Amino acid sequence: MHNLVIDIGNTYSKLAIFEQKKLIYFQQLERVEEQNLLQLITEYQIENSTVSSVSNTIENLETWLKAHTNYTRFNTKITGKIKNHYESPETLGLDRWAKVVAAHCLYQGQNTLMIDAGTCITYDVLTANNEYFGGSISLGLNMRFKALNHYTGRLPLVAWDKTQTEIEEGTNTNKAIKRGVLQGALNEIEGFIALEHKKNKNLKVVITGGDSVFLTKQLKNSIFAAQITHEPYLVLKGLNEVITL
Repeated sequence: MHNLVIDIGNTYSKLAIFEQKKLIYFQQLERVEEQNLLQLITEYQIENSTVSSVSNTIENLETWLKAHTNYTRFNTKITGKIKNHYESPETLGLDRWAKVVAAHCLYQGQNTLMIDAGTCITYDVLTANNEYFGGSISLGLNMRFKALNHYTGRLPLVAWDKTQTEIEEGTNTNKAIKRGVLQGALNEIEGFIALEHKKNKNLKVVITGGDSVFLTKQLKNSIFAAQITHEPYLVLKGLNEVITL
C-alpha cells in the first residue's frame, strides 16, 4: 500500500510517497501540478492521499485527489490519542498539527519540542502524556533579513549561504546584519529549549524545516546538543500517520 502526502507551505510544496511507514520518494517543488501527480500515482500505484496546506484554496486539488485516490481530509479534529488543549483549533496551522501527530507516533512517551525553521520559526511541545497546549510563532530567517531592509532607510537586503558553517564577526554592515539575524535566531532557539527543559524533564528536541540543517549544525556545540535530532520529513511523516489513524 502506497500513500501520497503533500505539504503546501508558504514558500515551497513538498510531496512524499510512503510504503506503509517507509519513505520511498520525496520531491520539493514550487507548485503542485496534476500532471506530475498523475505520473506518480500511476508509477507507484498510490492508494491513499492527504494534504496539509497553509492556504484554504485547495478545493480543486482535493477534488482531483478524491477522483484518483482514497483521499483523507487532514484537519485538527484528527487527534487519535492526543489531547488537544489549543483554544482555537480551527486556526491552528495544519503543518504544526502534522508535526504533533508525528511526534506522538515517532517519540511516544517522550516530552518533545518540535522546532520548524521555515518561513516562520514555530515551537510546539507534545508532552509524554500526549497533551498539546500550543506553542510559539516567530519570524523565520529570511523574514528577518527582509524586515531589516524594508523597515529601514539604508540597510541592504542581505543574502546568506545556508551551507556556511560559521557566523562571522560583524566587521561591516552586511556581516553585522548576518550576525544579528543568525546569532539572534540561535539565541532565541536556545532560549526556548532552555525554557521548555525547565518545564519538561528528559526533553527531546526535533528540528525540521528549510533552515534546519544550518541551525542544527550551529547548535552542535550547545549544551542541549545531545537532545537535538534533525528530522527533515517530520510534517510529511505526520501526514502519513494520519492516513492510518
